[in-house]
Amino acid sequence: MAIIINLDVMMAMRKKGLTELAGEIDITLANLSILKNNKAKAIRLSTLNEICKALNCQPGEILQYVEDEDTSTGKE
Repeated sequence: MAIIINLDVMMAMRKKGLTELAGEIDITLANLSILKNNKAKAIRLSTLNEICKALNCQPGEILQYVEDEDTSTGKE
């Protein structure tokens, strides 16, 4: 199972930079960068809520499930 975070895409669509969004949702640039670059292992629902509010989007526009290659071929 792989969850892809498309935050960079949504930020580009809304024309918001990293510094601007970080300031709006009260998160450090470092932590927002980790999310944006798809390096995060987890995200708090409260953080996701603030991101969605700031970008005027739904969680499904940011988070995407992609099946692992091993799972899709039936290999374990």
